[in-house]
Amino acid sequence: MNMTHYMELLANNQPWNLLIFMAIPVILAETIAITELYILYTRDFKGTVRTVNKIAGIIAGFYFLVIFLHLFSRAVIPITVAGEWRTIIDVIAVSFYLLGVVPLFGITLLEIGALGRSRNEEWKLGLHAIFVAIFLVVAHVAMVFGMLNPALLSGGTMMHNM
Repeated sequence: MNMTHYMELLANNQPWNLLIFMAIPVILAETIAITELYILYTRDFKGTVRTVNKIAGIIAGFYFLVIFLHLFSRAVIPITVAGEWRTIIDVIAVSFYLLGVVPLFGITLLEIGALGRSRNEEWKLGLHAIFVAIFLVVAHVAMVFGMLNPALLSGGTMMHNM
């Protein structure tokens, strides 16, 4: 079966690639999302849940930045140079996956005080929630397109056969 580079990455080197590129980032992002809902509801900016949220936010951004740099240099550039993209579906899947670095690293910058330092907790909470929402959107777009057969938009031919 034809698959996107995104799915190929997750399918290869089992279970390590799945853990490194999917499970760890998703567990961190879901931890942020779940604790975010609690914080939004309770406005508890100092409790244990906020501490978990903050730690997960710091780790997720730095972790995904490393993934982004690794995949961009070892996959995106070589695939592009070799002309091996498997239709626009493949490009969308990989691009949206890598776009996850923007909101996750944004959360990290917010948590370490490099972003919004002079703002109040309500403003930071709002921006934090926006970053979480953006991450959920880009991650789900990546997953949906990543699961598609890239040949769907190629008229039966692929830019590169597996």
